[in-house]
Amino acid sequence: MYDYAVAWEWLTFAVRWLHVVTAIAWIGSSFYFIALDLGLVKRPGLPEGAYGEEWQVHGGGFYHIQKYLVAPASMPEHLTWFKWESYFTWLSGFAMLCLVYYGGADLFLINRHVLPLSQPEAIGLSLASLAIGWIIYDLLCKSPLGRNTWGLMILLYILLVAMAWGYTHVFTGRAAFLHLGAFTATIMTGNVFFIIMPNQRVVVADLIAGRTPDPKYGRIAKQRSLHNNYLTLPVVFFMLSNHYPLAFATMYNWIIAALVFLMGVTIRHWFNTVHARKGRPLWTWMVTVVIFIAIMWLSTAKRPDEGTFSSLSPMQEKFLADPHFAAAKSVVQARCSMCHAADPVWEGLTFPPKNVKFDTDKEIAAHAREIYLEAGLSHAMPPGNVTDVTPKDRALLTAWYESAIKAR
Repeated sequence: MYDYAVAWEWLTFAVRWLHVVTAIAWIGSSFYFIALDLGLVKRPGLPEGAYGEEWQVHGGGFYHIQKYLVAPASMPEHLTWFKWESYFTWLSGFAMLCLVYYGGADLFLINRHVLPLSQPEAIGLSLASLAIGWIIYDLLCKSPLGRNTWGLMILLYILLVAMAWGYTHVFTGRAAFLHLGAFTATIMTGNVFFIIMPNQRVVVADLIAGRTPDPKYGRIAKQRSLHNNYLTLPVVFFMLSNHYPLAFATMYNWIIAALVFLMGVTIRHWFNTVHARKGRPLWTWMVTVVIFIAIMWLSTAKRPDEGTFSSLSPMQEKFLADPHFAAAKSVVQARCSMCHAADPVWEGLTFPPKNVKFDTDKEIAAHAREIYLEAGLSHAMPPGNVTDVTPKDRALLTAWYESAIKAR
């Protein structure tokens, strides 16, 4: 029975790997095409309908690229579509959300000291927020306000800050940041699935039918692509943040999230300006550094005491009641608690790694699976075995977990 934990761990690893690979493909193609679009040059002698061209060198050869702002005069023989990178990035990310945060809702999603939710309530709020977020964003884009790209982006920023505040007052800090990434990624993939691809299909259908495509479809798609471009870097930050409690487990975590979105804009503005051959705005990097220093300062303010686990799941209660618990607890307190505590005593640590604390019996029981996988079955914890965990210690941790699992 205990092999289930190992299989589950490898499954989450495989899905995470898929998510990273597809995200690299999507982000890479997105950044490339935005840079290509900004670098297009209008030169004499371009074919009719061509907006600009670009010469590039790579892989031992030269590429001559031309862009038609609306469409060429006729349908090309072969047309490459870029969509699956986006779709599989979202699908694999949603699978990760289900495996880690829905499957482990009591531990990773719900903080009963923030808002006492049941598992179905927390999962329902999570799903509803992703869907409603896309609907609100899409309505804003299609409203008269959507005609002003930069004004629309300011409204989008306000929406994202509001979601940051809301998520941190509903879920754990770690889950709040993950959901901000998922919320933003849902908007980005929604842009591809519901707007950009359908608009391109309309243009292709017009070409096949011999009609002149309406340029509005291209303008709308370009606006959504620009939004995606500026949202990409914050999404990457939020997806990485679950490893850094200084980002998500502090009093001002929602303000930190708001500043992260601004950093994404300043960094992308630098690259977009350079790619458009409009100079090198060094001020964007200075602003980015100032924002990052502000984030570092805000992270030093600890969250108010959230207490300990007020309740455990039935399985976690079995870990607490198991006869091997006393021996396992002794190992955890001797080898792990100097780092994994509300106030770590290990030099250089301000917060417990991943915000995992072993101050109470309930906290130890709540993290039984992680202790088993990282300190019992493997030697991942502690790093470099700095606290000299012995083979006997690891055997005690393993025996505790396996005994409770077999007793189910």
